[in-house]
Amino acid sequence: MSETTKTGQGLSPEDAQTYSGWFRALADPMRVRLLNLLAEERRPLTVGEITGRLPIGQSTVSHHLKLLAEVRFVLPERRGNSVSYEVNDACLECFPAAVSAILGRRP
Repeated sequence: MSETTKTGQGLSPEDAQTYSGWFRALADPMRVRLLNLLAEERRPLTVGEITGRLPIGQSTVSHHLKLLAEVRFVLPERRGNSVSYEVNDACLECFPAAVSAILGRRP
């Protein structure tokens, strides 16, 4: 969070840009479910494991993971020939504070 946000002068342009990217990434219900699956599992999952638990195909899961990784909600980790994804706890801890800042509720 930038210094402008912390001083109570509204959201900085940088924070607004970051937060809007987060909300765009969460604008699809399947991405929300995918993020929830990774958060509840608390361990890295491969695309194959994810497709076994959600009603979507491998290419769609990969697309959603790419979008979630771009905003750092998930972290990819290459393991041999496959990639596993896990939730980024640091980024997700910032999300409630971002919502509060957007709504003008500073801690």
